[in-house]
Amino acid sequence: MSNLIKLLKPSKSLINGVPKCIRASQLSFLHSVSDASIEVCSKEQEVLIGFGSNLGDRLNNMEQALQLMNKSGINVTRHGCLYETGPANTSNQPKFLNSAVRGFTKLGPHELLGVLKKIERDLGRAEKYGPRPMDLDILFYGSYRVSSDNLTIPHERMWARPFVMAPLIDVLGYNVENDTVALWHSLSHSLSRFSSGLFEEWDKLGGESLIGKDGMIRRVLPVGNRLWDWSCGTSIMGILNLAPDNFSDGGKFQSVENAITQVRQMIAEGADIIALGAQSTRPMATSISSEEELERLIPILDAVKDMVEEEGKFLSVDTFYSKVASEAVKKGAHIVNDVSGGQLDPEMCNVIAGLKVPYIAMHTRGDPTTMRNSENLNYDDVCERVGSELSSRVTGAESSGIPAWRIISDPGVGFSKNTKQNLEILMGLKRIRKEIGKSSLALANGPLLIGPSRKRFLAEICDRPVATERDPVTVAAITAGILGGANIVRVHNVRDCRDAVMLCDAMLEKTGPSPYVQSVRGILFKDVPQNMCLSNFLVNTMIQEERVRRHASQPDNHQRSRVQQLLAYRY
Repeated sequence: MSNLIKLLKPSKSLINGVPKCIRASQLSFLHSVSDASIEVCSKEQEVLIGFGSNLGDRLNNMEQALQLMNKSGINVTRHGCLYETGPANTSNQPKFLNSAVRGFTKLGPHELLGVLKKIERDLGRAEKYGPRPMDLDILFYGSYRVSSDNLTIPHERMWARPFVMAPLIDVLGYNVENDTVALWHSLSHSLSRFSSGLFEEWDKLGGESLIGKDGMIRRVLPVGNRLWDWSCGTSIMGILNLAPDNFSDGGKFQSVENAITQVRQMIAEGADIIALGAQSTRPMATSISSEEELERLIPILDAVKDMVEEEGKFLSVDTFYSKVASEAVKKGAHIVNDVSGGQLDPEMCNVIAGLKVPYIAMHTRGDPTTMRNSENLNYDDVCERVGSELSSRVTGAESSGIPAWRIISDPGVGFSKNTKQNLEILMGLKRIRKEIGKSSLALANGPLLIGPSRKRFLAEICDRPVATERDPVTVAAITAGILGGANIVRVHNVRDCRDAVMLCDAMLEKTGPSPYVQSVRGILFKDVPQNMCLSNFLVNTMIQEERVRRHASQPDNHQRSRVQQLLAYRY
C-alpha cells in the first residue's frame, strides 16, 4: 500500500493523513492527473446520493433514511424536491417517492456503500428487485470515478432515469462553489473530457417537460397524510385574521361562531388553504406574547380544523413563535407560515424540522416596528437583494433539517418594501427564483407564495384608504403574480380572486416548464430560444464573451475548448 501511495505524489493533497482508502480514477479535467487506476485515501468528500421508496409508509421511510444517513457519517446539506414516479421497467409495482441529497463524508466509497446497504436493511429491504422500503445509490463521490465488482460511480444507469436525474439536478445550483461541483456540472453520459454537461443530459431526457406529464413524474409536497401536487394549478390561501388590531378586518372573526362562518364561506368560494393569524404584523404593530397569541388562536383552530380536514383543505397558522407553531401543529395545523423567515425566533427552524410540516419562509427586514425604517427600505436592486436574502433564509432552514421538499418561499410583498419596490417584486418573481436557484434548484423550483391582498401600497396607487375597497386592485396584483410564476396567492376575498386564478391558470395551462426554467430562459438569458439546450446557450454565451474580450471576429477551436472549461466555473 505504501508503495502505491508513493506513486501518487502528484495527488498528495488528496491523500495525506486519512486512514480510509479506495480504488478510484480521477475524473476531473480541472487538474492534470493521469487516468490510471490509483489508490486514494479519502479526506472529506462531497457526495450525491439518490434514494427512493415504494413499499410501506414511503415518506416515513425517506425521512428515516435521512436521519440514519446523518447519524452514520454523512452530513446532509441539501435536498432535492420530492417526486412521485412510476417504477422503472415494470408496471406491476407501487409508485416510488424519489429524491436526492448532497452532503459530505469521510467514508471511502466502499465504506459509504456498506453504510447505505445497512440503512436499506434496517428499513426492511430484503430483495434486490421488486418493491422495497428503501433504495439508496451513490450517484457521485467527489471528483472520482469508481469501478469495482460491486460499485460503479458515477452511477451507470442514472443518465436514462428521469426519477434520478430530476432530483440530481435539484441539488445543484447554477453557481459553482468548488472544483468538485464544477466537475459535476460538466459531466455527461459519455464522461468525456469536454462534455456538454449534466443540464444538457437532463434536457435530452425531456427535462422539465417530463414533470407532471402523463403522471410519469410528479413534483410533490407532503402535507399531513397527503402528497400535494402544487404545480397542477394556483392554490388560494384564504385569510382569517383573529387579531383585533389587524389592518383589514381586525376584530371581525374573534368569536368562534363568526370564524366558523367565514371559514365555511371561504371554502365554498374556492379556498384551498385556510390561514389563521392571531397576531397583527402590520407596520408599527405591537407584538404580543406567544401565550396571548395561543389564547386567541387555539379556540378557533379547534373549532374549524375538522371542517377544513373534511373538505380536503389545508390549515395554515401564521406565527413567528416556535412555541405557537408547535402547539398549533399538535392541535391539527398542517402548515406553519413564518413572516420572519426564522429571524425572530432562533428555535423556529429546529422546531419545524422536528414537526415535519411544510414551512413558509417569508422575506422581511427587522420586525413590525422597524421594517419601514429607511435602512430596511434601502435596496440597490430589490429583486436581487430579496432573492439573495430569501435564499439565505431558506437554505438556512434546510441546514436546520427542514428538507427542501417542505419549504415554500414568500418574497414578502408589503414587508420592508415601499410602493415602488412592491411593484418590482410582483413583476420580478422570476428574478427572485433565479437568485434562489444560484444555491439550490430544489428551492428555486419549489412553491412560491405572494400576499399583496388589500395592502397599503395598493391604496397609495389607487387612492383607496379603506382596506375592504382594495379587492379589485388585489385581483390585478395577484394576476400579475400568477403570470410571473406564483403558485399560491394569499387573499381576503376568495370569490373574486378565484376567478382571476382560474383565468390565469387557463392562460398558462399549467403544463409548461417550471417557473425556474422560465426564469432562467426569460430573465437570466433573455435570448435563449425555447428549443435550445441551456448548456449549449451557456457555451455560446461564453464564446461571445471571450470573443469580445479578445477582439476576435470568430471563435476558433481553442477558444471553444477554453470556453467549455470556463463554463464549469462560471455557471
